[in-house]
Amino acid sequence: MRDSLAALCLLACAAAAAAEPVTPLEPVTVTALRQVRPLSAYAGSASRLEADEVALTGATHHAELLNRVPGVMIQRGSGQESLTALRSPVLTGPGSCGAFLFLEDGIPLRPVGFCNVNELFEVNSEQATAVEVLRGPGSALYGSNAVHGIVNVLNPSPSDLPPIALAVEAGPDEYLRGKIRARGQADASDLGVAMHATHDGGWRDSSGFDEQKLAASVVTPAMDGTLTLRLNATHLDQQTAGFIVGEDAYEDPELARSNPNPEAYRQAHSVRATAQLARGVAGGDLDLRVALRSSRMEFLQHFLLGQPLERNGQDSISLLASRSFEPGPSSRLFLGLDLEAASGSLVQQQDGATTGGPPPANAIRPAGRHYDYTVGSTLVAPYVQWEWAPGDRLSVTAGLRFEWLRYDYDNRMLDGNTDDAGQPCPGGCLYTRPSDRADSFANLGPRIGVAWQASDATSLWTAASRGFRPPEATELYRLQRGQQLADLDSETIDGVELGLRHLGRVVRLEAIAFLMDKQDVILRDSLGYNVSGGRTRHRGLEYALGMPLGAGWSFDLAGTWALHTYAFSGGIEQGEQVSRGDDVDTAPRHLHSARLGYAGKRLRGELEWMHVGGYWANASNTARYPGHDLLNLRIEVEPVPGWTLAARVTNLADTAYADRADYAFGNYRYFPGRGRAAFLEIGWRVD
Repeated sequence: MRDSLAALCLLACAAAAAAEPVTPLEPVTVTALRQVRPLSAYAGSASRLEADEVALTGATHHAELLNRVPGVMIQRGSGQESLTALRSPVLTGPGSCGAFLFLEDGIPLRPVGFCNVNELFEVNSEQATAVEVLRGPGSALYGSNAVHGIVNVLNPSPSDLPPIALAVEAGPDEYLRGKIRARGQADASDLGVAMHATHDGGWRDSSGFDEQKLAASVVTPAMDGTLTLRLNATHLDQQTAGFIVGEDAYEDPELARSNPNPEAYRQAHSVRATAQLARGVAGGDLDLRVALRSSRMEFLQHFLLGQPLERNGQDSISLLASRSFEPGPSSRLFLGLDLEAASGSLVQQQDGATTGGPPPANAIRPAGRHYDYTVGSTLVAPYVQWEWAPGDRLSVTAGLRFEWLRYDYDNRMLDGNTDDAGQPCPGGCLYTRPSDRADSFANLGPRIGVAWQASDATSLWTAASRGFRPPEATELYRLQRGQQLADLDSETIDGVELGLRHLGRVVRLEAIAFLMDKQDVILRDSLGYNVSGGRTRHRGLEYALGMPLGAGWSFDLAGTWALHTYAFSGGIEQGEQVSRGDDVDTAPRHLHSARLGYAGKRLRGELEWMHVGGYWANASNTARYPGHDLLNLRIEVEPVPGWTLAARVTNLADTAYADRADYAFGNYRYFPGRGRAAFLEIGWRVD
């Protein structure tokens, strides 16, 4: 690791020295300070995918877009499902989604405590004007869930949209997608809309889906400032394909296309309405945001014995207020307050008797309702952040966030672990319902960063921060094996990082070394209880390099070398033994990508290489997936002004691989990756 760090620093310094000291082209990051700020001024790891990159990628799944970013690996499940790694292993389980903060225009997609591992399909990333990824614990301006990082999807404002644009895309297995983007004006208000609808027959048996997404906006002058109103909605109706089983099963083309669970499905919809008022006030700026959010989901848990049906939902309102001051010519102070109230519900029900396992396992999984509860939550989070520039080239940022969260849990059926009629199972039923209760959690999240501007284009920075997440509602109240009380602490992570950033017109380079220590990791122990007994360490290097090759050609390289290891020993769920120093499962040490691009007057395209290194498929480090390499080709041409033709070929070499490899219940299990697939799109727009 030390040798790699030294080599990477030498490469970074050589590239920065070779580049001419010209004025940099500065992308901006909105999530860092909840306002548009130059990336060069941010003491932290950040990447931004711009609108032209989003359009060229033409992702049929958000993994195709986000996996371009260093430190990110989105594993695609069936349809639009996914699991996330962001400077982390791929995390699974009821609270795994709580380690990542997913934002839409700077506002969390879900209220604290009610995340879902698949919630990225609730945002219109396919038509985003930009996608930002902040790696590592979040700043003081964002608290819960910004443990390993933040993804912020920015919807287009009316000014980002053409008067009208239409596109139709077709691909194999009955794939068809239609897109529309448009802007207009009404009096002093600008109006914009971006929406698309997709039908996919599914490349695996019984695995198709229909999906629609809408992002509408109104921008108007108000109260000496700018008022932005947004309405975002999504709907998904999906047939779900399950794991295929057997070592290297993904290498068998017929088995890869099969679906052992044709009965599985997922239906989900979400609606979010937001209002943001931004205005200048004496000595600074005022930013007020209000968000109303609602989501519903129903899906068959085909991966569990008995295949119970789950229905969940949440409704919430949030107020995010911030005020900036300039107490001196070289300092800026931010004060903010986030308030949130939410109500969530969950019902799990099984129609028939369990028959798929051995008799003792079947007997403890009765038919009927297993869970039926509601949880109300209240969040109060004040924060302060101070920026100070003691010299022309030196800047310091220090912030502190306090967050208090309360849950009020109401069990709407019998307490305990009987069936829903009060009849006990032999040795106790698997599913346990605790009595009504209230729980509260208080957390502090400090962060300090220092940046030194070595030249107009080059900066060095370092940062130290703490991230946290309180337990998810499901970790506290969806218990098993007779556990009546989940006495859980908030997960915390302490991280330090050192980075170099060069944003020149010739070369753009970012190199980061990081070290993070996560405590009180919530897991299910060998008894099946939810406990705060885990600890993990995360250290590695990330890099991104972009440079022109001349005559319209360019080369981009990005990747990660990382070690994600257990920092404790003991037994966990399914009888696995975790040993201190072993790799966390599903944590490749190597993630790399390279793109050879061309951009001409009417033609642009790229050839992309994606590498996923080998990783352990189980926590005991006894079953392994060897990794894979993929090639993707994308070409877009404008034959006449206003018309575009695009062709995208994923998995160009038709490689047999697994989107996800797992080892459980004594078997290798895989979500197989799709073979070669070509998509064609025709678009028309008025500028």
